[in-house]
Amino acid sequence: MKVKVFKNQSNLVSWRIIMVGKICGTGSYVPPHIMDNDDLSRIVDTNDAWIRERTGIARRHIIEDETTSYMAGQAALRAVEQSGIDPKEIELILVATSSSETVFPCAACEVQKMIGAVNAAGFDMNAACTGFVLAFNTAQAYISAGLYRTILVIGADSMSNMVDWTDRGTCILFGDGAGAAILQAEEGEPCIMAAHSDGIKGPALTGLSRHRKGREPGVEDKESYIHMDGQGVFKFAVRKVPEIVEEVLEKAGMEIDDIDYFILHQANRRIIEAVAKRLHTDISRFPMNLEEYANTSAATVPILLDEMNRNNKFSKGQKLILSGFGAGLTWAACLFEW
Repeated sequence: MKVKVFKNQSNLVSWRIIMVGKICGTGSYVPPHIMDNDDLSRIVDTNDAWIRERTGIARRHIIEDETTSYMAGQAALRAVEQSGIDPKEIELILVATSSSETVFPCAACEVQKMIGAVNAAGFDMNAACTGFVLAFNTAQAYISAGLYRTILVIGADSMSNMVDWTDRGTCILFGDGAGAAILQAEEGEPCIMAAHSDGIKGPALTGLSRHRKGREPGVEDKESYIHMDGQGVFKFAVRKVPEIVEEVLEKAGMEIDDIDYFILHQANRRIIEAVAKRLHTDISRFPMNLEEYANTSAATVPILLDEMNRNNKFSKGQKLILSGFGAGLTWAACLFEW
């Protein structure tokens, strides 16, 4: 039994059992409509070989009638089904998204309605591509503090609504989708977490609100599309992700070889390969699915988690590190036991 010992001002000793959020169900949803690299070559000056070589992406799933909240709800329903829990047991819903179609109500409340989680509180978190990992860490903190026992964590984004389809530097990179995980409190080893931000470098990756003052109605608003300094973001990611992986390893008292899988944000194959190289470990421990889905922002990590879970890639006791990085600039990681 894992316990934490405390002393008060009178030197009286108290203790409590350490609770951790164990994943009891995962789910994901991607739109059925597919846009491959050849489709993109008919829109912008690019081709399949050029995109694959620079990114590792072959296709992406794009919404038609779906919304971000709908995708989040579908992923949640699949996670609930796999977990076997009653939606009424869910006490908190966290949705990481930067592309909800509604400013309010939040996507978490829309999901609550869709799945019948009538006893849950809910709110959204916006940290772009880092969002799911930060939401996962937030859920772990709530569970460790004893505030909630069952939490639904979702990452969902409709990036096709935010890209300029005439800009080949960004439109080739993104897709739409959602992933979800349900955490339930159990006794166990604590989740080791870390998170950082660098607002000074925020202009490297931006997308302005379409509700801001001064925006002209009826005029195409180029500033609300994604703008990215590709080289700047690449250099940031390949430097900061290895650093934060090493940070959580040091906090946990573990070595790189103790980790079974590194589940990283699926932004670009070259980034993931560079991170593996800097950590001096084999790329086989860095699973990737961006060839099929491209960068779905906050959804990449939970979609990959769900795929691996449903393909029986995980076994009890394995050690995983999740890490996300993106606009803000933000980056986060967590180390936990499956």
